[in-house]
Amino acid sequence: MLQLRQDIFVVEQACVYRDLDGLDAESWHMRCVSGEQVLAYQRCLPPGLSYPESSLGRIAVPASARGTGLGRELVQRGIDFNRAQWPGAGIAIGAQAYLRGFYAGLGFVAAGEPYLEDGIFHTHMQLKAG
Repeated sequence: MLQLRQDIFVVEQACVYRDLDGLDAESWHMRCVSGEQVLAYQRCLPPGLSYPESSLGRIAVPASARGTGLGRELVQRGIDFNRAQWPGAGIAIGAQAYLRGFYAGLGFVAAGEPYLEDGIFHTHMQLKAG
């Protein structure tokens, strides 16, 4: 899981940043695996850890698995998990700007203007409790 995160967020996106932010130990981790290969990954964070709401983060799908629906399925499972784990709490994400439409298709709405984080434009998005 850490290798996939580094491969995508550091190498593929040519972005040097601290992936190990100290939040992994307090998060729940979801992944889709085929044999030894991680095909999709995300972490689910409780309310108050990154945002006042619960959140999803470090969502990663390697290029070889993009377009297969795994990312959408994984994020939907994360939404379902967060809603079951923290009923009544919304879900927040810091979406890379080019993925705004992807997350909108899952019900997230933009909650603010795009901002630059580690050299990449992001949009804060929220999904209401439900």
